Amino acid sequence: MNSTTRADAILADLPQDGRGRLKVFLGAAPGVGKTFAMLQAAHTQMRQGVSVLAGVVETHGRSETEALLGGISQQPLLRSEYRGVTLEEMDLDGLLKAAPKLVLVDELAHSNAPGSRHAKRWQDIQELLSAGIDVYTTVNVQHLESLNDQVRGITGVLVRETLPDWVLQEAYELVLIDLPPRELLERLRDGKVYVPEQARAAIDAFFSQTNLNALRELAMQTAAAQVDNDLAQGYHQLGQAAPAVRGRLLVGIDGDAQAERLVRHASRVAQRRHLPWSLVHIDNGRLFDELARTRLQNAQQLAERLGGEVVVLRAPEVAKTLIQHAAERRASLILVGQSRPRWRRRVFGGGLAARLLRNAHGLEISVLDSEVRPDQPRSASPRALIGFDYALALVATVGASALAWVVSGVLALPNISLVFLAAVLLVAVRSSLGPALVCAVASFLAYDFLFIPPNFSLSIQREEDVLTLSFFLLMAALTGNLAARQRRQLQALRDTQEETSELLDLSRKLTAATDRQAVLSAAEQHLGGWKELQLCVLNPDGQQGWTVEMGGPLEFSEFERAAAHWAWQHGQPAGKGTGTLPSGRWWWLPLWVDDTPLALLGLCAREGQTFTPQRRRLLIALSQPLGQALARVQLAADLEAARLHGETEQLRSALLASVSHDLRTPLTSMRGSIDSLLALGEAIPLADRRELLEGTRDEAERLDRYIQNLLDMTRLGHGALKLARDWVSPGDIVGSALNRLRAVLAPLQVSTQLPGDLPLLYVHAALIEQALVNVLENAARFSPLHGRLQLTVQASVDELIFAVSDEGPGIPLAERAKIFDMFYTAARGDRGGQGTGLGLAICQGMVGAHGGRISVGDGIDGRGTCISLHLPLQAQPHAQMGQTV
Repeated sequence: MNSTTRADAILADLPQDGRGRLKVFLGAAPGVGKTFAMLQAAHTQMRQGVSVLAGVVETHGRSETEALLGGISQQPLLRSEYRGVTLEEMDLDGLLKAAPKLVLVDELAHSNAPGSRHAKRWQDIQELLSAGIDVYTTVNVQHLESLNDQVRGITGVLVRETLPDWVLQEAYELVLIDLPPRELLERLRDGKVYVPEQARAAIDAFFSQTNLNALRELAMQTAAAQVDNDLAQGYHQLGQAAPAVRGRLLVGIDGDAQAERLVRHASRVAQRRHLPWSLVHIDNGRLFDELARTRLQNAQQLAERLGGEVVVLRAPEVAKTLIQHAAERRASLILVGQSRPRWRRRVFGGGLAARLLRNAHGLEISVLDSEVRPDQPRSASPRALIGFDYALALVATVGASALAWVVSGVLALPNISLVFLAAVLLVAVRSSLGPALVCAVASFLAYDFLFIPPNFSLSIQREEDVLTLSFFLLMAALTGNLAARQRRQLQALRDTQEETSELLDLSRKLTAATDRQAVLSAAEQHLGGWKELQLCVLNPDGQQGWTVEMGGPLEFSEFERAAAHWAWQHGQPAGKGTGTLPSGRWWWLPLWVDDTPLALLGLCAREGQTFTPQRRRLLIALSQPLGQALARVQLAADLEAARLHGETEQLRSALLASVSHDLRTPLTSMRGSIDSLLALGEAIPLADRRELLEGTRDEAERLDRYIQNLLDMTRLGHGALKLARDWVSPGDIVGSALNRLRAVLAPLQVSTQLPGDLPLLYVHAALIEQALVNVLENAARFSPLHGRLQLTVQASVDELIFAVSDEGPGIPLAERAKIFDMFYTAARGDRGGQGTGLGLAICQGMVGAHGGRISVGDGIDGRGTCISLHLPLQAQPHAQMGQTV
């Protein structure tokens, strides 16, 4: 054994991160002392300092059990009214809030009262374990799902309250509480289990010594299987080789009445032999009625609860496919049910079991005898449908006989048989193999009676006619069989194509969606064709409520709200058709990706409609690409937020640097002028005083522009760049920018080219205006006196461009890529002379925050510089407001 296997075994023995441990006290029958043993173990834990809380403990009036319970804190039970009866149930929320280290929960297989969060108590225990709380619980062996048929066969009683075997198998510790049947019967007679009247009835109906011995053996077998598993786990932890796995068990089922019984038997066989097992259904295209489909689905769900793997294969040959799958999975045992006795199986090679025995080499084949249930009613609707198919076979035979009689005068006798073959093909394509064979036999008789000499007699005079009729019957049977099989395969392909088309169509629509609303709109468009169902998508609103993102307006009951909250928190389906809060009308399916909840999908049947299992399975399949699409757009939004945050940090750094550099220069100049005026006063000539004051004013205006730039940025908020976008005309931005710089641009020849049909921009107007002001001021500073300055606005298909061109010294090609770096100053060009090298860096941050860019080119007539602001154009958005429910 390698170190990896040993490490896996040790890790498997450790409790899962944050999950509690389950200890089960197993008994063969009520009264063996399970609750008493559980309370004794709880007292042992209390003496060790463990906080213990009794969730629900049934003492049944036993004084010694009540004495033990008296020393343990108890969580008050919840009371509810149901059909005039007061019911008491465990307070799950109270236990979760109290959060003790250990909780005592009696009767693991108990069914909760209608309206409870979960249908079964074992589901409540799973929630306690998920919260990190250890649980001690009790259960009798007859409540195990896989033993249901055996217990009924032993005791004659059908146990209604069952629990999946995997709940017991995942227990950290299983304790068998055993009591010999004679002692248990004495306890019953002494009234230590039930009151005397109930005890006598129990002894007569259930607690016979034979029944108790059989139940005791089942309990010991279950405990022994658990011990074997623990022993094998111990070998792995010691690094020693565990017994080799002896293959796999495959159980083949169909949609008959024995499917669930076969699954339970397979689970017990696999458990006794320590084999992994799989349920295999071969879809050969045979059409199932609704009852058969329901049986098949129930058997598959039962197999999943019992810990088996569910496999569905599509192939025309059941036995051959089952053998091939057994070879692929290295199975050693195939278990099937006894085929229904039919004459054609005996004629064409026997049933499934016979074909497996004949063709499977090296495999063990087990056949479970069918259970006779004479009192089981049969559905009337399939009988009517089958009767219609057989009536069609007779009608087709009569029609073919009439047509053959009409054409018998112009066609030779051998060709007339083709008319009857056509009728057989028609019936086979329309119905199934049985009606096709009936049509073949009826056509054989009609052909012989009407056309084989002597006419109107079933006798045959010529030997060659015997051979002709024999070949006709054989060809009719073969063609009917082939046509029926092709019809079944065609129907199976149609069902598969429908599922594949649904997935492909939804995936194609989701691929084109770029945001969450587009994903939900695509899902609504796709699922809107399901007229029998009402759909919605919910998202928490952060205030213990829900926002309906798709399918509103809606109103939900308290049970439906509770089911929605539970499904969202636990990532599991809840509501109608599940074991968690099934009282409402809605079925809730959480859309989770990588343990992250993204949305909650809800469905309910419209008035007078039904929510079929096929729709449920298809919806579960469609939920996967839907959840992945939501995760994709969420990731895209997070990446955009990260990019925006980066732009914000860059812009903030530029602004802070601007405060320390650009503000210092005008302040120094202003202070020098003011100091000169204060010191010299009237001694300064009037013209010089005026020049100093004008210089101070110019520097003050320059400072005002810097401060305005800073205020425009701080107006965007703190922590992240939040663009207050609105629709604005490009002409308004240009007019406002030129008005702010009229004094700076006065010495220049400014011209503008502004078309009248420009589209609107969806931008933060103050930011774009400030960016344009910075570019214009930059161009004016480096333009020669009375030089030309052009401002051009033009629109393309997907962007709008503000281009500012001047006649200044220009920017060398080698330095154009660097001019947007902060504090970069070139020896010549737009970054030379005055300034600190921040203007274009700030502009790039402003434009980049809108998803735009800045480019640099040659200026007017190839001289100077042209700086262009490229801003993306957007279509008019359609805003949708969510409804809070």
